[in-house]
Amino acid sequence: MGFVGSFRSRLVRTCGREPAPRDSGKDAAMAQKDADLRKIKELIKIMKDNELVEVEIKNGDEKIFLKRSKPQQAVKKMPVVRLDTVAAVGDSQAAEVSSPAGAAQSEPVDENLTEITSPIVGTFYATPSPDSDPFVDVGTAVGPQTVVCIIEAMKVLNEIKAETSGTIVEVLVTSGQAVEYGQPLFKVKPEQ
Repeated sequence: MGFVGSFRSRLVRTCGREPAPRDSGKDAAMAQKDADLRKIKELIKIMKDNELVEVEIKNGDEKIFLKRSKPQQAVKKMPVVRLDTVAAVGDSQAAEVSSPAGAAQSEPVDENLTEITSPIVGTFYATPSPDSDPFVDVGTAVGPQTVVCIIEAMKVLNEIKAETSGTIVEVLVTSGQAVEYGQPLFKVKPEQ
């Protein structure tokens, strides 16, 4: 008989009763609450780090939904107008050049191009590691299963596939740049 067993039997003989059992149920419940609180604090930190407004996680019967106030929106960029262009044309023409429609007319646009857009909010990476070549460059032929970039979201690296066939004609974002859901990443000339 071990130390605990012999101690228990001596206690019963001297006191005439069993010792009160330790309330390990309360200890376990407190430990579980502490672990849950740590998980919630970690989720809040991840939400702040990635500027997320809502997160919902389901795991079996358990479900957690967190929502916080929206972060401040970034200021939208205004169209850039070169001063020498404005000085060279009349006032009525200068207004046309500074408008988005006027800017779109000055550059030839191929309407047959398709865009590869970001399926999630995160950070865009053009290469699998800092010292390697990009997944794709301008002129690279891609197919539906071709990985074109990685987007990091909540410390998870997500490979983004082209989901179309064609040739990359323009890369619209730089490596390390934050991207939004639906933001165009690449322009692709589809196969004929």
